[in-house]
Amino acid sequence: MEALELFLQFKEQSIQGRYLTLEAILPILEKHNADNQLKHVGNSVQQKPIYTYQIGSGKTKIFLWSQMHGNESTTTKALLDFINFLNSDIELATMLLEDFTFLAIPILNPDGAALYTRENANKVDLNRDSQDLTQPESTTLRGVFEVFQPDYCFNLHDQRTIFGVAATGKPATVSFLAPSYNEAREINVTRLKAIRVIENINTILQNYIPGQVGRFDDSFNINCIGDTFQYLGVPTILFEAGHFPDDYQREETRKFIFISLLASFTTLSENDVVDNEINQYLNIPQNKVVFYDFICKNIKINYDGNEIMTNFAVQYKEELIDGKVNFIGYIAAIDNLESYFGHYVYDAKGALYSDDLDNFPKINQIADFSLDGTAVFVNGMIKV
Repeated sequence: MEALELFLQFKEQSIQGRYLTLEAILPILEKHNADNQLKHVGNSVQQKPIYTYQIGSGKTKIFLWSQMHGNESTTTKALLDFINFLNSDIELATMLLEDFTFLAIPILNPDGAALYTRENANKVDLNRDSQDLTQPESTTLRGVFEVFQPDYCFNLHDQRTIFGVAATGKPATVSFLAPSYNEAREINVTRLKAIRVIENINTILQNYIPGQVGRFDDSFNINCIGDTFQYLGVPTILFEAGHFPDDYQREETRKFIFISLLASFTTLSENDVVDNEINQYLNIPQNKVVFYDFICKNIKINYDGNEIMTNFAVQYKEELIDGKVNFIGYIAAIDNLESYFGHYVYDAKGALYSDDLDNFPKINQIADFSLDGTAVFVNGMIKV
């Protein structure tokens, strides 16, 4: 069965959108807990439980974790879709369970997930705590790693809408990285194994999202968990779930993460990682900060008594309000936007800008404005 069909068949319908907490996913994991696959392995700062889910009996051990950053839920959704698939009677699922033992931590940072923050409850970025291990979530992750002794690690994240695929004008819908293990960014046997998996994923994804796969920056930082595990000799692959056009809830991106997971393990199962060249990995264009959520071009403003033409950009900030993630548009840049793209672009064609403040767009101002008094924008989105 084709990968997209498998996703549609096993997509977990009970979870949608950007806000995803431990309470929402626990019933899904418990549904698949007939053989005590679910284990409580630690607690967060606020004493929320951290769980692992283990399935399969194969000799190759795969360790996956998501929501290390609490507001990065796309890969958690896809991971649960993949767990649904593994618990099916599909022949491919049976084969993967014979080849691999999967151990997943679907939400490493349950406090951050509940608060919808990148950091944990102590306002610590867990992905900068892999050496000092100051936080209970960090020590839990490291403890599971040391006991399980995986053959491959999958570090699952989201990235912001600002990232594009180099300067192509296409969003980086999914990006990957085989993290460096030293300052020189050398490629040893360990890193090469991760690179070859990524090459195969990219080949498959180009059939679905051509030109929308990026390569994340490989600057070495031993405080990051992927760099640490690569340094310790375990091939580690970073997933970054990014933006697909008009998909701020990341439901489209979710399916490409599922397909990427499936491609990873199909590749490893078939041992289809030997003949690929490193250049295929290096030729994946790098992520670049080239996008704003909304660009308004060619507006007219009154500046010191003179009418001038300018442009401005709006970036959404995700704010949790009454248990729902709201996208609030703030003006982020004015005038020189020649090297940037917008996920949505509006050409005002010389229309006069006005707002309820000073009739002048200002950085960090909420994007409520009108053009010639007719085209009305609220929160950076056109209403009339």
